[in-house]
Parts: sequence; C-alpha cells; structure tokens
Amino acid sequence: MFLEVKNLTKSYGEGDNRVKVLEDVSLDINKGEICSLLGPSGSGKSTLLNLIGGLERADGGDIIIDSLTISKLRDKELGEYRRHELGFIFQFYNLIPDLSVKENIEIGSAIVSDSMDLKELISALGLEDQCDKLPNQLSGGQQQRCAIGRALIKKPALLICDEPTGALDYKTSKEILTLICDINKKYDTTIIIATHNEAISQIAHRTIRLRDGKIHENITNDHIIAASELTW
Repeated sequence: MFLEVKNLTKSYGEGDNRVKVLEDVSLDINKGEICSLLGPSGSGKSTLLNLIGGLERADGGDIIIDSLTISKLRDKELGEYRRHELGFIFQFYNLIPDLSVKENIEIGSAIVSDSMDLKELISALGLEDQCDKLPNQLSGGQQQRCAIGRALIKKPALLICDEPTGALDYKTSKEILTLICDINKKYDTTIIIATHNEAISQIAHRTIRLRDGKIHENITNDHIIAASELTW
C-alpha cells in the first residue's frame, strides 16, 4: 500500500462558528494508481488534498505515504518531504509571470538533487517551440503543460492535481488528461485528481467520492478508457 489515510478529521473556525470539513476519513491508494476524487463543492476534496500534500495539518488521524507517517513530521521535515517527494498541479497554473517556460520548469529541478532531463521533459510536454515564451504568451493548455513540467521535473512519488482541467476547454482538457495518463504509465507515478467532472473517473484506477466530509464511495475501475475517448 502506497498511501494510507486513517480516521482523518479537519475543522475550521472557532466556537459556534467551527465547521467540520472532514470526519473520520479513511482510504488506501496503491502505488502507480490514478485516483479520481469526486464530490460537490464543499465536500472536502481540496481540504483532503491539502492534508495529503502536507499543506495543512489535520486535527486528528494519520497520513502514511510510502511507509512514512507524514502527519507526525515536524514542520521543517514536512517541508523537505513536500519539496522532494510531492508534485502539485492546480487549476490556475501558478506560474511565475516574469520567467520563461523553460525557467518555470527549471525551478522544480533546482530544489532536488536528482531531476529529470529538462530537454527530454520539455519535448514530452510538446513545449519545444514555447521554451522562451512568458506565461502570458501561452494558451491555457500550454500554461498547464508548463505547470505539469514544473511538478514532474523533480520526479515526485505522488502527483496531486486539484481541478487540473477546470480552466480549460473540452479539447485541451482531454489533451491534458492524456498527458497525465502518459505520465502515470511511463513513470509509475501515483496520481490523485480532484475534480467535479464525473467523466474523468473513467480514466482512473480508483474513484473515491466525498459527501459532506465523509467517504461516500471507494471503488476500483475494471473498465478504464483512454482520455481521448472521454465525452462529457
């Protein structure tokens, strides 16, 4: 088992305004799986991703990634783990506007000792002709490819994607999902994709549905289809 979440709880606010966002959440994800995390707004998807990614602390429970209990790490240790082992892809890219495509991707390689080959990665992302352009000179799909490259270059064991196609059109969304699937196959990267789009569950090995901060469904997919075949 690669990722184990045990009895996770998380609340925000104080006193009468305290709201429980996650309640006794437990789940397992195997090494090399793509997991789709589904649920309506307010179901706790992003909070769960933030906890797994070490961006926030849980109120209770444990998170174990590759036999390491990250929920027990000190802040500095957690920062180092996040830096070396985790990759993040967000809906709105979060690229540095004054840096070129190449430079944005290189940022990821600068924080680890063993990074992917930059030229090979840029080629795999289809960004050879965009290397020297700034983010505002790119399409949405090209910006997301750049963001994916920045996350991938440090060879993360776990890739966390929060609505990675939320700001993209239909055609570009399918291209990005195809790229994510290719990454999974080529590097055996464990990937979690949080999304509102039910169709995306068809490319995943596992689908977990959240409702009101609790696991509503956790199923494996025996009929995975290619991202290019998705319709919605």
